[in-house]
Amino acid sequence: MALSDALEQLAEQARAIEQNVREAEADQRAQLEAKAAEARKAADEHAEQVRAKETGAAEGAERSWARLQRQWDEHVARLRKSLDEAKANLDVTIAAERAESAELDAMDAIDFATSALDEAQYAVLNAEVLRQEADQLAAS
Repeated sequence: MALSDALEQLAEQARAIEQNVREAEADQRAQLEAKAAEARKAADEHAEQVRAKETGAAEGAERSWARLQRQWDEHVARLRKSLDEAKANLDVTIAAERAESAELDAMDAIDFATSALDEAQYAVLNAEVLRQEADQLAAS
């Protein structure tokens, strides 16, 4: 295999890794958000089904049920608001520190790979110089 072909394979591998990382970043969050949206939709649909069942009940029971349903709806709204606020107020400092640490580790790995690529370039070019020198000596 020619050295330039080996370098091309290395570049292709780097592009594939980059694409995989980009897809993973998008997929995991998208999948999680989709599951959360599904769960919320299912809860809303179930609550709507329960509300629909109240039709046809006796008037006294209907008022009692309506009051209970209204209280439950208010409870769910408060709970969801609280969860949304908690989600927004996660310990940003810790999350940011963890992300920064992971980014620094990734940058160190990229720097190492860059150094390895520089060495590979030198080795390939040096090998080519030596090959040409050997060919010239053999021809003379």
